[in-house]
Amino acid sequence: MSKLKSNLVVAAIYAVFIVLLITTAYPLIWVVGTSLNPGNALLVSKMFPDDPSFVHYAELIRNTDFVLWFGNTLKIAAANAILSTVLVGMTAYAFSRFRFKGRQQGLMTLLVLQMFPGFLSIMAIFVLLLQTKLLDTHLGLILIYAGGSISMGTWVMKGHFDTIPRSLEEAAFMDGATTRDSFFKIILPLSLPSITFVALNSFITPFMDFILPQIVLRSPEKMTLAQGLYSMVANETNSSFTIFAAGAVLVALPITLLYMYFQKYLIHGMTAGADKG
Repeated sequence: MSKLKSNLVVAAIYAVFIVLLITTAYPLIWVVGTSLNPGNALLVSKMFPDDPSFVHYAELIRNTDFVLWFGNTLKIAAANAILSTVLVGMTAYAFSRFRFKGRQQGLMTLLVLQMFPGFLSIMAIFVLLLQTKLLDTHLGLILIYAGGSISMGTWVMKGHFDTIPRSLEEAAFMDGATTRDSFFKIILPLSLPSITFVALNSFITPFMDFILPQIVLRSPEKMTLAQGLYSMVANETNSSFTIFAAGAVLVALPITLLYMYFQKYLIHGMTAGADKG
């Protein structure tokens, strides 16, 4: 009886995973199929086109500002990854290695901030950027992303820092090392999984986000990929769904490859962040 029950549990687990796989793969296959359909209408698109064509990919590159949007997004993503990782690393190191007044309250504040979605502060962000003359600039958007990454990234990286024995730093201090030497030569080299996790998530955020760029960036030449692709299907007179699908595939491809390449670091980074220290 117990063996039968165990088999039923295993079968139920497999059934859940199969359902999840189908619900995830089905829309992805439709997007790829739509991008390969020779026509422009969404209603006549097929999941598996009879005569697949890459003409929409060529149109996307030649007849739209996709390259410009991609360049803008790539610039924002790279700057955000660097700045966010630096800010999160220094903040996490301070909370992990130093004891100061307000430390616990600061950690709890960062934890609470994760519970609120970013769009709740859109009005405040808009006014702040307007007053500092950073509205409609990539720098303003980068600063918002970097500041927003501190709350979650600090807990992830701090959890990893807490697992590194303090004896390593104490031995370095006895040899004349400074706090800066300890941070850059001991802590960071041993924290590659958590650093990769924070950097990769910060890099991918601008590719996936639409709300903040739509609020901050107003000039067409400063648009990101999300804004540019949305403009293709935003109204009835401009509904190039097949070209939109081609753009979606080109955006998803590098992100998927990055996740696959850094998969082991991401797993270690997430599990390290679960350690409260």
